[in-house]
Amino acid sequence: MAKRKISAELSEYFSQIGRKGGKRGGPLGGKRSLETMTPEERTARAKKAAAASAKVRSKAAKKGK
Repeated sequence: MAKRKISAELSEYFSQIGRKGGKRGGPLGGKRSLETMTPEERTARAKKAAAASAKVRSKAAKKGK
């Protein structure tokens, strides 16, 4: 499947947004999302992370045997 090209206007728009966020966008993202999440959303995120971690650990344990 061929890649679709975006318009020049859209490309410029994304470039401007990227410049506004800059380096600060990344470090603030996690903290900001935790401030705006409900307790239920934070719990769901933590469960998902714990499940992913357990999956990696179990694969590593099986590989070691």
